[in-house]
Amino acid sequence: MGPVLAGVLQLLALIAALALAYRPLGDHMARVYSSDKHWRVEKWIYKGIGADPETEMRWPAYLRGVLAFSAAGVLFLYLLQRIQGVLPGSLGFSSIDPDQAFNTAASFVSNTNWQSYYGEQAMGHVVQTAGLAVQNFVSAAVGMAVAVALVRGFARSRSGELGNFWSDMVRGVIRILLPISVVAAIVLVACGAIQNFSGIHEVGQFFGGTQQWNGGAVASQEAIKELGTNGGGYFNANSAHPFENPTPFTNLFEIFLLLVIPFALTRTFGIMVGSVKQGYAILATMATIWVGFVALMMWTEFAHHGPAFEIAGGAMEGKEVRFGVGSSSIFAVSTTLTSTGAVDSFHSSFTGLGGGITLLGMMLGEIAPGGTGSGLYGMLIMAVIAVFIAGLMVGRTPEYLGKKIGTREIKLAACYILVTPALVLVFTAAAMALPTPGNSMTNSGAHGFSEILYAYTSGANNNGSAFAGLNADTQWFNTTIGLAMLLGRFLPMVFVLALAGSLAGQNPVPVTAGTLRTEKPLFTGLLVGAILIITGLTYFPALALGPLAEGLAA
Repeated sequence: MGPVLAGVLQLLALIAALALAYRPLGDHMARVYSSDKHWRVEKWIYKGIGADPETEMRWPAYLRGVLAFSAAGVLFLYLLQRIQGVLPGSLGFSSIDPDQAFNTAASFVSNTNWQSYYGEQAMGHVVQTAGLAVQNFVSAAVGMAVAVALVRGFARSRSGELGNFWSDMVRGVIRILLPISVVAAIVLVACGAIQNFSGIHEVGQFFGGTQQWNGGAVASQEAIKELGTNGGGYFNANSAHPFENPTPFTNLFEIFLLLVIPFALTRTFGIMVGSVKQGYAILATMATIWVGFVALMMWTEFAHHGPAFEIAGGAMEGKEVRFGVGSSSIFAVSTTLTSTGAVDSFHSSFTGLGGGITLLGMMLGEIAPGGTGSGLYGMLIMAVIAVFIAGLMVGRTPEYLGKKIGTREIKLAACYILVTPALVLVFTAAAMALPTPGNSMTNSGAHGFSEILYAYTSGANNNGSAFAGLNADTQWFNTTIGLAMLLGRFLPMVFVLALAGSLAGQNPVPVTAGTLRTEKPLFTGLLVGAILIITGLTYFPALALGPLAEGLAA
């Protein structure tokens, strides 16, 4: 079997698995967020944190819950790293420096999981399990809660109430993320991923010396890092490391995990707004972009531009032999079109255009299918923009799901889509203009610019993957990327929840002959076009200076 055929078959198998999981998981999540019953363990948690799960919240109260919980998470994780040197199970590692501790705390609480450190050389068992792994669960649940709040904004009328943040967050962890992660971790252990609390071992003889290997609760963290679209790894090699991702099957399984909730949430959305066809329209938009990007990435990485590529069957530099070009391409596209950031290959070693595809995937806003929760609310914001554009074309007040998109709503949507590009481009420009940050680049020219552009794109979009080749463990990058991660995560949530509150307070608009049918393929095409055009106009100059210039020069 040739490598191209193998890649296509893996893609088809992945699509089939996602299709099988779509309906049951989407229905389950709709029941979770619509239920009026609380499990006993959930009641214990509410009592412990002093929350009343029955209290309905308007958007300012919901936002305060999100920000207060996340701020407490940043502080706790920062302090845990700063005292690591005196904690049991630290494996002899010292406490983390202030700038790196801030960067890591901001990273994991914002669901970014950017790592400017070598995991096996910096973090002990307590920080990994009590700190980083916990944030993998709760940061994903926060994103899902915000998405559900926006869906309720479309579904409810004349109330302005969006549900209860504490109830939504706890249910997301207890009823969705935790059960699936347990099953996924068992599958990974059965396939060879490690799960222990052993120390550091010296093994083998390698060119006259030994190599040190860490143990750790790797399989359990690997499961939630993919399922929650987090992305941080126990090891610097991330999902390319055989302890995290030992076989071609586990590689495909991990891609499935990082895609399954974002795709299934579109059905949850359809059920909660009373029209599964609306969910299918959003799903079709996400799937069109994802499949298109995968096909384009495979084409660029399989293209034979010389004898070395012909012998290897594609661009194999920086890719694991056990995965190959096809599977690595699917992983790279899936991890950058979601907010996962896990990598099973060296993105810096992709072809010039291949690296550009990973960058563009994040620049779209990671909405195809996006992160757990963040992908859905990002796509719904783009749907509001698309409806507004359609309204301008026909001279009619735009409507979406029975709600008018007026001046307030479009201003909030516009602010949402401007925040992240502003963070990416301003920080990138500052890093290129100042003399010191440029010293961290391994490469010069277009590729060096791509390294810095990728770093800030990854941070501000809460992805967390690295182009590599950039030494980001400096005070400048730890601080600025940390700020980009926090602002890129929580500023958009302000606009999302404000929009949800505005929509929930409206009276429903009756459907008329002039109403745009947003469940039809025509709207899907309009939405895909709006996403690509808006992103292209925003980022094209920066892409032209980096990956496009490199790809055209090759």
